[in-house]
Amino acid sequence: MKVLDINIGDVTAAYEGAVGIIWEMLMGEQIHVGGKEETDLLARVAGVNAGTRVLDVLCGLGGPARHLARTYGATVTGLDATGRMVSEAIARTADEGLGDRVTFRLGNALDMPFTSGTFDVVWGQDSWCYVTDKDRLIRECRRVAAPGATIAFTDWIQTGPMSDEERHSLNGFMLFPYMETLNGYENLLLRHGFIVRECEDLSEDFASQMHRYRDALTGDLKGRIVELFGTDVLIDVERGIGLWVEAADEGKVGRGRFIGRKQ
Repeated sequence: MKVLDINIGDVTAAYEGAVGIIWEMLMGEQIHVGGKEETDLLARVAGVNAGTRVLDVLCGLGGPARHLARTYGATVTGLDATGRMVSEAIARTADEGLGDRVTFRLGNALDMPFTSGTFDVVWGQDSWCYVTDKDRLIRECRRVAAPGATIAFTDWIQTGPMSDEERHSLNGFMLFPYMETLNGYENLLLRHGFIVRECEDLSEDFASQMHRYRDALTGDLKGRIVELFGTDVLIDVERGIGLWVEAADEGKVGRGRFIGRKQ
């Protein structure tokens, strides 16, 4: 699998600026496909409830973390490498009065600043595609998970063959070093001592979501993006999302949901 020369600094720089703002405009503050409905689905499958200690790895603005605390009574720690996202997550959490149940740490998912065996659920939603070394990521997830804990995450994945040019264009636009596959993630979970409970292809809905984002860019959000960032940024984003729409329609990219239990 070819990996692009994209590192954590590239991703954090983008999310400190226009990228993070535009994705929130497209997806809402949860910044993942499906919003609260998908968070609820993952929470039910993962068994999140009152008292569950959740680690949200690459938590962004903390939308899912707050939802898990507010709706299920979980205690949630969010980890992200982008300073603006963490600062904004802390501020929004304080505004909602959830600071006693939701906290955030600035840090690297490949070297997590947590004691081993701390969390009941290690969680992620559509963000691990940004990680340069997913093998090390899953190993770290296992380390911080308590015995018998659950790993529950969704991510954007490669679902079909593509040329090097397509792979470079798609991953380069999104700042993904590479995308895993459904089987690739399953194998990583098995390698690091997780019993795989679910490995589901969610790609059927992915193309329609990509179309929705493109429609928003060319419709309601167009003027706002030009006002904030200029015409060139809008053109670049429209071009990039267009590539993803095409690839999703052709079955080359999609999304998966993964549930495992630490042995």
